[in-house]
Amino acid sequence: MAWTRTYDEAEPQRVNRWLAQSGVCSRREAEALIGQGLVSIDGEVVTDLGRKIEPGQTLVLSDAAGAKRETAFSVLIHKPVGVVSAQPEGKQVPAARLLTRERLWGPPAPIPGAHDSLPPLGRLDMDSRGLLILSQDGVLAKALIGPESALDKEYLVTVRGELNERKLGLLRHGLELDGRKLRPAKVEVVGDRRLRFVLTEGRNRQIRRMCDLVELKVVDLFRTRIGNLTLGDMPEGRWRPITADERETLIGLSIAG
Repeated sequence: MAWTRTYDEAEPQRVNRWLAQSGVCSRREAEALIGQGLVSIDGEVVTDLGRKIEPGQTLVLSDAAGAKRETAFSVLIHKPVGVVSAQPEGKQVPAARLLTRERLWGPPAPIPGAHDSLPPLGRLDMDSRGLLILSQDGVLAKALIGPESALDKEYLVTVRGELNERKLGLLRHGLELDGRKLRPAKVEVVGDRRLRFVLTEGRNRQIRRMCDLVELKVVDLFRTRIGNLTLGDMPEGRWRPITADERETLIGLSIAG
């Protein structure tokens, strides 16, 4: 189905900029779609790359444009401990190696080729497990790990050491990493030595380093959610494609944040 939306801003805006702000594609991708005659406003094909859309006008991306947008492959993996998110060293196993037909969870889907580049959108270190997204999608990458992203990520973390309110307070608001103040985090006790973290940033090994600063040792770290995406009942070591609806929701949540 063609993508259709009526422009409701107060002032005219360049089409490529509005499509990027709406999370549809990047500005460069929008210009490519215009150049291919795949964008129309009120039934008229847009030919000018600098064209502005006026309040009340309706923009339509053709079915062919929608197909081009969906060619960027994105997958959700239930990463086990011992698997690395991206480039392996030595005999390490990269997460992309899990993307086989035998490990596919759910309906049949295309299997990425050996030469497909699928970088992680928010890494999980080798000693951590849970939800990991791999994708070629630049718009989705910006939504998940761009500097302005406010998508929340949820983790269940088992620690060793003394837990008290002072430490919890510091974890929630008061720590710095690499000389920069961390954004406020939601941290609550959910069991014996078990914490739930909800973060809106993803600094390198952030939770482990936060816990080190308050003399807690992480013994298990499990990412359960990114935005609206959860693992559900997917077994460890399995994967599935991210749907178009899930993609649009993730991008929308990032923009709303």
